[in-house]
Amino acid sequence: MRKAVEKEWDLTIDPDTVRLFILKAKALSAALNHDYDSGGEHEIEVDDQSRDNHHHDGLAEEESEDLTERELRALISDLNVDEAAELIALMWVGRGDYDVAEWSNAVVEARERGRGRRAARYLMGMPMLGGWLEAGLEAIGA
Repeated sequence: MRKAVEKEWDLTIDPDTVRLFILKAKALSAALNHDYDSGGEHEIEVDDQSRDNHHHDGLAEEESEDLTERELRALISDLNVDEAAELIALMWVGRGDYDVAEWSNAVVEARERGRGRRAARYLMGMPMLGGWLEAGLEAIGA
């Protein structure tokens, strides 16, 4: 674990909002069944003596879109430019791309990436988003 830098952070995004995003992102991660990789083939027991193979297309088989995913995507899309940049920068710090001492550089770089709906698309593609955001908050002491 990284030690938090002794600094008074003046975040635009409320740390409680980030914690809500963490909970939703972790719920999404937990919902994925890692036994069923996309396009995987699995043996199914039909009865005591019969087996059959089942091929599925992973998440494409889901009949309805996950409400948590839509909610998180909408919440991230509703952030203003500064909040979105800080959220991305927190993820980068948590992932180890930036050190907390490089916070302002991370925010500047994230501001370029996080314009409009791109922030939601970018962040929703992160498999460990919740854990990285949590680590980022911890690193800055928020």
